[in-house]
Amino acid sequence: MPLLLGAIADDYTGATDLANTLVKSGLATVQTIGPPDPGQPLDGLDAVVVALKSRTIPADEAVAQSLAALSRLQADGVRQVFFKYCSTFDSTDAGNIGPIADALMAALDTRFSLACPAFPGAGRTVYQGHLFVQDRLLSESSMRDHPLTPMTDADLVRVLGRQSTARVGLVPHGEVAAGAAAIRAAFGRPAADASNDGGGRRTIAIVDAISDADLMAIGQAAGDLKLITGGSGVAQGLADTYRADLAVRLTGAAGALPAVRGPEAVLSGSCSAATNQQVARAEAAGMATLRLDPLALADGRQSADTVLDWARPRLGAGPVLVAATAPPEAVQAVQDRLGRDAAGALVESTFADLARALVAAGVRRLVVAGGETSGAVVNALAVRALTIGPEIAPGVPATVSRGGDPVLALTLKSGNFGGPDFFADALAAMP
Repeated sequence: MPLLLGAIADDYTGATDLANTLVKSGLATVQTIGPPDPGQPLDGLDAVVVALKSRTIPADEAVAQSLAALSRLQADGVRQVFFKYCSTFDSTDAGNIGPIADALMAALDTRFSLACPAFPGAGRTVYQGHLFVQDRLLSESSMRDHPLTPMTDADLVRVLGRQSTARVGLVPHGEVAAGAAAIRAAFGRPAADASNDGGGRRTIAIVDAISDADLMAIGQAAGDLKLITGGSGVAQGLADTYRADLAVRLTGAAGALPAVRGPEAVLSGSCSAATNQQVARAEAAGMATLRLDPLALADGRQSADTVLDWARPRLGAGPVLVAATAPPEAVQAVQDRLGRDAAGALVESTFADLARALVAAGVRRLVVAGGETSGAVVNALAVRALTIGPEIAPGVPATVSRGGDPVLALTLKSGNFGGPDFFADALAAMP
């Protein structure tokens, strides 16, 4: 049976977030790191989530990777495609959300798609086209100070309009609240407009959502679209659509993961406000903690080898935490000294080297905080696919690597997700 849904995610934690939503909705789902290998069997699956590390790379590279993933999914006869990005719409005016969405629409020969990053369970809502984080506009939240993708405009119509060649419209909350039929009618307006102007431009509609009920209705209205773009929340209603429209029986579920035993480590590269709090809470609770200093890494006073020397004698006594997490002013000071890209690359490469060394030293259970850090770690460990397990916090499931040696228990966390005690909660919930 062809895949019902093929998803392309622009980072690894976002992919895990979406896979978690799909599994909870009843779709048998696997997450792959990069496009599935040509010989990798996809039989018995309803959905595949392809994790890319394309959020902050040059737009042309991000587009090329996304199109390669699409080609692989199309080879398996995928019915619908989902472009997944962060619920805080992480991007710059140069992309990469707009360029990727444009390229996927062109490849799929469709003139309409939606954009809905809302995830009310994690405090992200969209109203009148404006993105809120909890009760603050995105531009007034901690995302304003993100080291790679500072978000200083909460109006998603404007933000996407600066990135995309498509016409960017809005389906306001009044229509969303009226239910799936009203939303579907709103989706039809651009088609009518296009017929009146001789074909017209492609259209992407920002869709308001302030509750899970809104997301369910949007998902139900989007069943006929070739392409959906957004956060994981909008996928909630897709399973019901597939059941109703295709008379399919969905059997996927987050079952018990295989037990993975061994030393534990937490690697934290995110500098979000939530992760700063989580690192501080874990350190205060007595977790063995070492702070990475990018300036010390740059001049050789600190390295993956020196961190491993610190960690190795502590591995048998409990989890170790290695954190490059820092408040915005400290991050800015480092970027001023080293440059934004150089500082980020230095920290990522250190975490990659450290992850390989820790696993070689016997670590089998890893919690990783931050999308860029998760990508660096998973790539370094040559993990090719993940089995999705039970949810630890909204958007964050426990996972176990598939097909590699050694088998690893992994929790990949977006920087902004999870409560203050997330690290302890994750270690307790992992198999």
